[in-house]
Amino acid sequence: MISDKRLLRGARSRQIVLRQAVDTASLDGLEGLSFGKLATDTGLSKAGVQTLFKTKEILQVAAVDHAREMFIDAVIRPAGTQPHGAARLRALIEHWIVYAATPLFAGGCLRMANIADFDSHPGPVRDALVRDQKDWIGAIAAELRHAVTAGEIADLDTDLAAFQIDAVLGAANSALRLGDTDVVHKVRRVVEGFLVAPSAQS
Repeated sequence: MISDKRLLRGARSRQIVLRQAVDTASLDGLEGLSFGKLATDTGLSKAGVQTLFKTKEILQVAAVDHAREMFIDAVIRPAGTQPHGAARLRALIEHWIVYAATPLFAGGCLRMANIADFDSHPGPVRDALVRDQKDWIGAIAAELRHAVTAGEIADLDTDLAAFQIDAVLGAANSALRLGDTDVVHKVRRVVEGFLVAPSAQS
């Protein structure tokens, strides 16, 4: 029973620290994470935080993974109620807009805020960020492929289109942080530009 209570307290503390860590990392970068700052921000002891994560790199990877799960809950899973293809891609984009504009993390998208800092630094943190980047672009490309196969949209290079859409979302994330809410309409217009019915191009 005592062991179970300790495990429960540890799991609760871990969630508290990670929720603070993703906000801090979205604002100050993953390099801005420290056991001391997180202890101060959460009211936990520095030793307690360090016991949970051992090293800064483990903490950074855990923060990326936690942000990934939050992103999936906010964007990927809700869009799953729509059928594959154009409808689900539109749903993904709409949920992404809410995720970025609200925002879910204090400094906007954690992945976009950090990937440039780690793109030239091989290691577990970079690997975690790259995996998230590939999975997100892959999800966009998959729905474009479904739309092409179903005849909803004209044939196109789905991998290139997904790359372009992600690039626009990256720019939109930065614009939203600068207070440019008009960028939301531009995002929708860009995405709709790829969702042209075959007859519209003939």
